[in-house]
Amino acid sequence: MQLISSRAIAFLDSQSLAPRQAREALFRTTGGRFVLYLADGDPSSANEERLVFLELREALIWLNEPSEQRGSFWT
Repeated sequence: MQLISSRAIAFLDSQSLAPRQAREALFRTTGGRFVLYLADGDPSSANEERLVFLELREALIWLNEPSEQRGSFWT
């Protein structure tokens, strides 16, 4: 698996209003598929992590997202 790109997204937690940072990383597998790793940045042990399998088109969309749309794959 190869890391293509990663980024941190700063946001305010809606419940505590504390500043946090989510993490996203795009990987390419040896089979040519793409995996997007999402971590919500919660410092507690109850943080949320996800893996999303992407097609090439979706991976390109993620790579080229403008900064104001970053984090769109969380929904």
